[in-house]
Amino acid sequence: MLGVAPELASRLLLSLIVVVAYVVVRRGAIRLVVRRLGDPTSRYHLGKVVNYGFGVLALAFLGRIWIQGVSGLATYLGLLSAGIAFALQDPLMNLAGWLFLVVRRPFEVGDRIQIGPHSGDVVDIRLFQFVILEIGNWVQGDQSTGRIIYLPNGWVFKHPQANYNKGFRYIWNEIAVVVTFESDWRRAKEVLTQTVNEHAEHLTTDAAAHIAEAAHRYHIKFTKLTPVVWTSVVESGVRLTMRYLCKPRERRASEHEIWEAVLDAFAALPSVDFAYPTMRRFDNAFEGKSAARSRDSQVGFEGVHLGEAGAPGAAASDDRGEGESGPMPTTGKPGAAPRAPRRPWRDRPG
Repeated sequence: MLGVAPELASRLLLSLIVVVAYVVVRRGAIRLVVRRLGDPTSRYHLGKVVNYGFGVLALAFLGRIWIQGVSGLATYLGLLSAGIAFALQDPLMNLAGWLFLVVRRPFEVGDRIQIGPHSGDVVDIRLFQFVILEIGNWVQGDQSTGRIIYLPNGWVFKHPQANYNKGFRYIWNEIAVVVTFESDWRRAKEVLTQTVNEHAEHLTTDAAAHIAEAAHRYHIKFTKLTPVVWTSVVESGVRLTMRYLCKPRERRASEHEIWEAVLDAFAALPSVDFAYPTMRRFDNAFEGKSAARSRDSQVGFEGVHLGEAGAPGAAASDDRGEGESGPMPTTGKPGAAPRAPRRPWRDRPG
């Protein structure tokens, strides 16, 4: 019939029957899974098993139809091996990556990961690629951008992966608050310590339990899990850094709550001001320490230079104190530490 050998026609007909049976049975099995299981995660995993299981069976039947005997199989594989190795490098690498993901499980569906320059929540793992729902990028606080990113499975061999959920299921987050040098930074530190403890200390017990569980597989060790406030000095003032534990998907929410509490608390403290960039002139003779003031009063105006037209104040020597930049609010709070009054340069003692 139509010039086709009976044996070839028979194989084509059997192959068509196998393909149609595969499509019909697979769809029926997936519908059954969707109806019987209400949990989306269980539905997803069982659906993958059904897809791959019926796919393997269909390939086995097709191979049985078209390949006759062991010698035919060996000849076929020998002819194609060289071409496959060259032309299918990336697909084979992705297939090996899929096997690695299935066996070793560096991450699973539902985990939040970072691989290469991309971060997101894993929403699907396929034979040649895995899919993440992107976080970060132009969005702050590790929140979702709404974009889906498809990444080849071979990336697991080429790029390091960071998993937010494996082992220790919490992350450390830090919030830095900078107050002016004139502020009562010790009082500010007390307020910040109380605030961060109220919002994060309750996670310490659960985090310690997860560390004890993960210690069987990883060498994870933390000497301190409770929130802490570290003190350091920067150009703009005294930096107080709150360090605390939070869940990976609650980083921005925790920052939001802590910052609102800090703003309310600092508003009620007359001796504490936030530092922000301003410009002011600092005269060491009147605003410096007592020893410096007495020394500068003896120097007088010897260090003052005049401009082209005799304009005073064109430049000042180091002894008189140069203009400096720093975190000084233009208007302080009532009750804040008073600053030394500044006199016009003409009225200062010479």
